[in-house]
Amino acid sequence: MRATRLKDWSKSNSDYLYLLTETNLEKIVEHILSIKAKLIIIDSIQTITTNDLDSLPGSITQVRNCTTLLTQLAKITDVAIFLVGHVTKEGSIAGPRVLEHTVDTVLYLEGDLHHSYRLLRGVKNRFGATSEVGIFEMSSTGMIEVRNPSEAFLSERQAKVPGSAITVTMEGTRPLLVEVQALTSTSIFGKPRRTPNGVDFNRLLLVTAVLTRRLNFRLADQDVFVNIVGGLQIQEPAADLAIAGAIASSVKDQPLAADTVLVGEIGLSGELRASRQMASRLHEASNLGFKSAIIPSSSAQTEQSPSNIEIISALTLEEALDSALKD
Repeated sequence: MRATRLKDWSKSNSDYLYLLTETNLEKIVEHILSIKAKLIIIDSIQTITTNDLDSLPGSITQVRNCTTLLTQLAKITDVAIFLVGHVTKEGSIAGPRVLEHTVDTVLYLEGDLHHSYRLLRGVKNRFGATSEVGIFEMSSTGMIEVRNPSEAFLSERQAKVPGSAITVTMEGTRPLLVEVQALTSTSIFGKPRRTPNGVDFNRLLLVTAVLTRRLNFRLADQDVFVNIVGGLQIQEPAADLAIAGAIASSVKDQPLAADTVLVGEIGLSGELRASRQMASRLHEASNLGFKSAIIPSSSAQTEQSPSNIEIISALTLEEALDSALKD
């Protein structure tokens, strides 16, 4: 029933699709060998049990043994087997880590219930690189490839609005332009809140501390909210400068330059540190029409930078914000 919702699906394809409602591994293997399957999907490995063990489904021993037997079956019969595993609320695979160690490739399908975008991320690959990320949009007919994710993430952006900054983050080897939003408001409680959505909480604390200590921003009585538009999770420190720029823009109620991107890691002394693959980030920004980029001085000297984007180098966070907030 689900397959018929997908495009390019016809009833003739049903002749090659077999559905088996079974959790016993021995019976599953018997059916696989009888139909000479070429591709197998186990959904999910935590529900499969083997007769050799008396433990409950999903236990460490059951998952380990079933995964090992299915891996051996795949190697002997030259059949591709996909094992679907549950993920905990913390984002890790439920069950033993041996599940990841046993298989050849580990793929994470990440997403947010409130957004339509999904990221297919390679975590492990014995036969290739793990630096590639696929970005898809969930629709009624399945997942559709997003050919220009940067443009999609910025499609609803409002220019010249205080508290908004654009940064270029790296998802594997793919540069993505994302909007960082920040809002500061006088706290009505004794202890002001720091609320991140899509960024690491400790990175937000670091950025606010540097703004307060090195640039004399009054944030001790301000609630600070930071949001990454589109439901993305940014882990790399290269987004520090954009976070600081968005917070400073909100505090001063002054918008940043709409055609400028901010990329750079912030040190505890207020200095800006280099970020990896800066040339790729600048090319992506240039392709989407951005005219300038504020980056650390240590990253400004690169021969591969595009010629149609102005590079503004800064040694410190103060220099970068002065350039971003100038009229």
